[in-house]
Amino acid sequence: MFEDFFSRTYYGNTMLEWSMAFGIIIITALLAKTFYFVIGKSVKQLTKKTRNEFDDILIDMFEEPVVFALVLGGIWYAFSTLHLSGSVQQFIHHSFYFLIVLDAAWFLTRFLDAVIVHYVRPFVDKTETKLDDQLLPLLRKTLKVSIWIIAVLVALNNAGYNVGAILASLGIGGLAFALAAKDTVANLFGSLTIFLDKPFEVKDRVIVQGYDGYVEEVGLRSTRIRTLHGRMVTLANSEVANASIENITSEPNRKITVDLGLTYDTTPEQMEKAMAILREIVLGNDELEEDVVTAFTAFNDSSLNIRLIYYIKKGRSVFGNQTKVNLEILRRFNEEKLAFAFPTQTLYLEKA
Repeated sequence: MFEDFFSRTYYGNTMLEWSMAFGIIIITALLAKTFYFVIGKSVKQLTKKTRNEFDDILIDMFEEPVVFALVLGGIWYAFSTLHLSGSVQQFIHHSFYFLIVLDAAWFLTRFLDAVIVHYVRPFVDKTETKLDDQLLPLLRKTLKVSIWIIAVLVALNNAGYNVGAILASLGIGGLAFALAAKDTVANLFGSLTIFLDKPFEVKDRVIVQGYDGYVEEVGLRSTRIRTLHGRMVTLANSEVANASIENITSEPNRKITVDLGLTYDTTPEQMEKAMAILREIVLGNDELEEDVVTAFTAFNDSSLNIRLIYYIKKGRSVFGNQTKVNLEILRRFNEEKLAFAFPTQTLYLEKA
């Protein structure tokens, strides 16, 4: 009975031949599972004893793709033992080559992504700039997409398809797509320019195209700036890369200029005293630079002008220190009876 069953022929092969082929597939799957278990238990234990992490990453990323390749090899060998038509055999061979190339791409993307996570990201995290922290995930995605596109083209070519003819047949559509995507491509190059030139970092305060605010995000297509009014402005990277950018955060300190007007009854000695008081106020504040300039600058219509120039240290409160300096000026000048001028007119009347 069993001899009759196994001697029956289906699609050019006996049931015995079909059974042997499926048996090969099952045995290969079991061997692949055993191989996966051995790598997980034995090989990984050996690699953990080494000082570097590279071999651990290599084994960890290698095990799933190699198991898949073993299963594919078993399926391919099983079908090669059967008597199949030429078209079916050709289809099986092409499918095998196609899947093998995709499996290699799978391993390569996993491996490179793991290397980026274990080696590149820690290096980026140590840098002072925040821009590369945000661009790294975008570059990872771009790398993965590029590898898969190349893998699909190579796989189609190995499977017997004329990739050149396929691309040529898509020429008109590709041209239309390229024209439609030219702005996107320009923005991609703009983001690359921003990354390489580093005119600003995330959280920096900048002025771009008249917008004054803090950089919130730099993407592949656009840059987002939160203005001082709290509004979000989205600018295309191509425009940002070609614009004049004023990075306020990068300034070493903040220059403050104060013009004071004293009344015309102020004596030269009082003017000298006023300028000395201004220098004392600035030099007595630890949050200000020691570089201070005072000068008797002008005889205005209703005042004698003194100019004070001082610098607030980087990272210190601008408005807070301006308030401290101005309050101290008002307090000290009142103590010394130095009167501030205000617009006045003196009229002289002649009797006829």
